Amino acid sequence: MRTRVRGWRWRDNPLRRRSDVVEAWIALTVAVLLLVGAPLAGALVGLWAHDGARTVAAAQRAERHRVRAEVIGGTPRQLPSVQTGRQHPYRATVRWTEQPGAAARTAVARVPAGTRQGDVVDVWFDSRGRGVAPPPNDVAVWQHTVSVGVCAAGGAAAVTLVGHGLIRRVSLRHRMSEWEREWARTGPEWTRWTA
Repeated sequence: MRTRVRGWRWRDNPLRRRSDVVEAWIALTVAVLLLVGAPLAGALVGLWAHDGARTVAAAQRAERHRVRAEVIGGTPRQLPSVQTGRQHPYRATVRWTEQPGAAARTAVARVPAGTRQGDVVDVWFDSRGRGVAPPPNDVAVWQHTVSVGVCAAGGAAAVTLVGHGLIRRVSLRHRMSEWEREWARTGPEWTRWTA
């Protein structure tokens, strides 16, 4: 014969203690926080990060400008022999003219990996004329948004689980003290010798 045990903390039961009811409510709260609260926190933090990343990208687009320049030197003589799958940009000397007929300017700027001397590439400069990375595009903004949102949701879930573990530990101690008090009250009746 099978006995139904599921949901025993919610049903009226002579063996149910107050700590069992508290633990049941805490388990329900933890489930709601994990299923609703953590994703909601991740979404809200992600939206906040998206706004911030868009603002930074817009400010960088306003400050930086792109020019088409010819690479005239500073390229590596030999590319690395080990291919890591992702090649990083490097710095090289480039030459360009601001307007047709104007004097040519030269500077050191970031160029894409694999660029050779004589290639014409797009390079970015800031307001001071220093070579800088291009401003983040929409894909980079969304990557930042998703990664921050996922980290926030994971952090909220971790805090919830750690809090649940601490509460369960306190609840267990409280339950054990309740059992000790009950046993102190009923134990003598069970251990009494009968003649």
